[in-house]
Amino acid sequence: MSEVEREERAARRKFFIFLLIVAIAVALVAIGPKVLDRYTVNILIRSFLYAVAVLTVDVLWGYTGILSFGQSAFFGIGAYAAGLMFTHIGFGPGEALAAIVLGIGVAMAAAWLVGWISFWQRATPFYVAVITLVLPIIVVQLLYSNPQKLTGSSSGLVGFSSFPLSVEGWFWIAGGLAIVFTAIAWQFVNSNFGKVLMAIRENEDRCRYLGINTTRIKTGLLMAGAAIAAIAGYCYAGFTVVVAPEIAGFVFGTELVIYTALGGRGTLIGPVIGAIIIDLTSAYLSGNLPFVWKLIVGSIFVAVIVLLPQGVAPIIARGARTIMGRFTAGVLGTKSSTPVQRLKPLERDASQVGFPMGAVPLRIEGLSRSYGSLRALSDINLEAQGSEIVSIVGPNGAGKTTLMRCISNGFEPTGGRVWVNGAEVGRISPHSVAELGVGRSFQNTSLFASLTVGECLRLARYRLERPSMFSYRTDLGLPEATLRILNATGLDAKLQDKVINLSHGLKRALELSVVLATEPTILLLDEPTAGLTKTERILIGEILVDLSERDGLCILLIEHDLDFVRSISSRIVVLHQGELLLDGTVDEVVNSDLVRAIYSGEQLTKDTEDV
Repeated sequence: MSEVEREERAARRKFFIFLLIVAIAVALVAIGPKVLDRYTVNILIRSFLYAVAVLTVDVLWGYTGILSFGQSAFFGIGAYAAGLMFTHIGFGPGEALAAIVLGIGVAMAAAWLVGWISFWQRATPFYVAVITLVLPIIVVQLLYSNPQKLTGSSSGLVGFSSFPLSVEGWFWIAGGLAIVFTAIAWQFVNSNFGKVLMAIRENEDRCRYLGINTTRIKTGLLMAGAAIAAIAGYCYAGFTVVVAPEIAGFVFGTELVIYTALGGRGTLIGPVIGAIIIDLTSAYLSGNLPFVWKLIVGSIFVAVIVLLPQGVAPIIARGARTIMGRFTAGVLGTKSSTPVQRLKPLERDASQVGFPMGAVPLRIEGLSRSYGSLRALSDINLEAQGSEIVSIVGPNGAGKTTLMRCISNGFEPTGGRVWVNGAEVGRISPHSVAELGVGRSFQNTSLFASLTVGECLRLARYRLERPSMFSYRTDLGLPEATLRILNATGLDAKLQDKVINLSHGLKRALELSVVLATEPTILLLDEPTAGLTKTERILIGEILVDLSERDGLCILLIEHDLDFVRSISSRIVVLHQGELLLDGTVDEVVNSDLVRAIYSGEQLTKDTEDV
């Protein structure tokens, strides 16, 4: 069987399982009101709507690493939009539409404000956790303290007119919402764009240096989650005809996080099922054991967290895969559900895209960087031309890596100015600098441990080829230089291997491949050949020289392999104690007594003479 046929069978199998699960869920929701007692049906309607809110927590926390306690506030905003509209204005088709539009709009506006406060350049995940923890408290206080008591204060709003639907109708609507949003979320996280979310969770800084606007993505995701939670809250108000401040409060927001943790965050199905089962169980326990039911639920939570830190979903999934795998293997003739990545050269030479002809690729004037009283860089002036490889050398602590940080991140310098391809960098984030054409590798390999080699390479193409949010492509076009490195190091045969399983040398080669896949016009390489064999270093040098001479790239290189530096460099810049000591040709620098004087010991002097 050919590789293409295996890919097609794997894709059909995965989609078949997806449709089968959806069909089973639809069937259960359809027959639910016919076989369940009325009390259970009523509780399940609420549970389905809670599950929709939990789904947003899982996409944010489980897939993107955004721990949000504020989904209850968005749920409450949607509910109160309906309650306020139907209580004070009345119920009708126009009012119903206005209420849901108002609820979604206010929830998304609140989410945008949270994102604006939480996701600024140097914010940590701690910010969004604290801010979303405070958000439900603020919303509840607003509900309590509004002057005209429009919200009913602590008593809430009760008995307003609502949709003339039966309990069975609400059951089908709530269950349908849970199925539809779960299916959409599943398709979303399994798309090419879904890998971007996981990359942000794994290594957000690296994403920024690849030109990915993580702030915009996280804020947009938070706003989408707020809209979905508001829809669930709107339906909750329409069904119960009761809205109270508790549904927007901190306790409910924490419960949504607990449901996600118990079900298994990052699994979608686990949190949804967990929310339904826990809420249904709690409803029965609260009636039969009113004084100890919270203790029982709390004990279960502690036991699961201690014994099953990933939740119960992985255990259920293993059993389901065993059963489903045997069945679908007989139907589709394959046991693989992972598409095989296919690499192909780009149909065009895009390395010059966006490169302004005649402009100086990189110009630095008076650049400085201080950490309190420590001055890491002082008055650096430097120009680098196209078709030039400039190597930056100097003893440890000279400021080499700091210089690269200041070029690639507009928030790093404390003084001076930097121009990239004729545009002044200013105070802009790394993703904006990357959009100007700067690609950077790091001194310590910076990749995505849980992603595969193929997924990392696709991620590098984000700025040039935006991934689809609801589909998965198996082919990937890459520049010729990237393909040469992949072929030479054998990474082209390891596209489905996770990065965490690669050797150090392969990780270094993959990082350089990822940087080149962004098609930069300026390359900032911090020890790119560390850990590679001599043959691989020679190959990397040939590729860098080829990129410089044929494509006109401007390359700044930090490297301690002096033979490598000598063989490919156009110029050498020497840094010492944060100052630019010398800028000249290879021979001028190698033969400089001043340069020799700053190095430590005779051995390094001998190495320099050998160069």
